[in-house]
Amino acid sequence: MSGRPEDELEHALLEVRELIESTVDRSLRERRITAVEGGYGAVLDAAEELIGGAVHSIDIMHARTPLSGEQPARPLRSERQLIYSADESVAVRLLASPALLDEDFVREQLGRERPVAIRVARVPPLQALLVDGVAGLVVAESAVGRRASLIRAPEVLHTLHTLFAGVWSYAVPANERIVFGDGDRAALARQILGALRAGVTDEVAARELNVSVRTYRRHVAEIMALLGAGSRFQAGVRAAELGLLPPASAPGPGGPAGR
Repeated sequence: MSGRPEDELEHALLEVRELIESTVDRSLRERRITAVEGGYGAVLDAAEELIGGAVHSIDIMHARTPLSGEQPARPLRSERQLIYSADESVAVRLLASPALLDEDFVREQLGRERPVAIRVARVPPLQALLVDGVAGLVVAESAVGRRASLIRAPEVLHTLHTLFAGVWSYAVPANERIVFGDGDRAALARQILGALRAGVTDEVAARELNVSVRTYRRHVAEIMALLGAGSRFQAGVRAAELGLLPPASAPGPGGPAGR
């Protein structure tokens, strides 16, 4: 294997498919990997049960190959409602392919106290819901077509988590793309947000960015409006919550003394 992320992801996806399709140990398959029959409604019912029982974490991968003649579709409102039905203490991460990213759902997170963390990446065609590391729901292509499976087999769940973690580590925060637009603008916004959170003065920040203080302050006002922040510090904290900045570390002896 070359070590490229795409190769590693494809390898992990093949492992998942082989494990799900394996009939070597039929008793294990029947106990810990069960087919979800009954179409889309049955899949939503299974997802609702898993999400309702989540205690610590929910990881969702939303990527698939459209059927012949099918137009790319965003998640339905019922799917969003399932995500929102999770207990407030549960950390929720959603990984979506660009074609299936629901921009309205991303914008909704800007006004939530505990937003869903959403990232975008080009990923293998797979839909998966992973709960607390002990259960999963997978919709994937198989030799007989698209198949939904309820997973409780540790070896399959481990592979799924490896797949998810590998993609998540290099995926782009969806909020960055939706809120700030193109790459250059997003990079500038990240620098300004970092300065706000660190308490850097306007004069110093403007000099570092090679812009006038007036221009810098205009950028700050625009970013605060986009984030719905009432103060500069809140904008920095809000950006970290949305995944636009890494979590703040405790300042050392020589760090900023205040905002």
